Amino acid sequence: MRNYIASIIDESVQVHNKLRADEVQQDVLVDFSTEIAKSFISGGKLYLFGNGGSAGDSQHIAAEFVNRFVMERPPLPAIALTTDTSLLTAVGNDFTFDSIFEKQVSALVSSNDIVWGFSTSGNSENVIRGLNKATKTGARVVGFTGGNGGKMKGICDNIFIADSKITARVQEIHILAAHIICGLVDEIMFGRFSK
Repeated sequence: MRNYIASIIDESVQVHNKLRADEVQQDVLVDFSTEIAKSFISGGKLYLFGNGGSAGDSQHIAAEFVNRFVMERPPLPAIALTTDTSLLTAVGNDFTFDSIFEKQVSALVSSNDIVWGFSTSGNSENVIRGLNKATKTGARVVGFTGGNGGKMKGICDNIFIADSKITARVQEIHILAAHIICGLVDEIMFGRFSK
């Protein structure tokens, strides 16, 4: 059993080390952070969504912005579109599960907002439809995925791709990268990188 544990840790460390060496993906994180900060400064909001563990990540990161990450600062407007069970089940029942994010984006998102989709495969139909709808509103569209980027690669203005095809490893890198973004946004708006 210890060998199994060690092999999982080794897999995770390998993917973390790939990100540590990947300047292109690090630049994507800087670009994401800069765009999110600009949107917040101009009165925009951040909308996040995904399925399963990615839904949990969306809620987690929204909470980091609204409450705080590390530094004490004003609350920042981030909303996870994965939390309203009445809405999710109504849309899923009355239309299709593929429409759950598209409907919310249509109702809520404006052109100065940012829409952040999470899909470890890059092919989740409800995420794709939500991102496509956001593009039509003029909002900035960003994505977190894994593998080869899937369909999201052709939709997002910026896309972060975790260098793994293993869902659990992709999710581990996503939460690290999202935490990096939270820290950078704080520093851009209120800390060492603010002007």
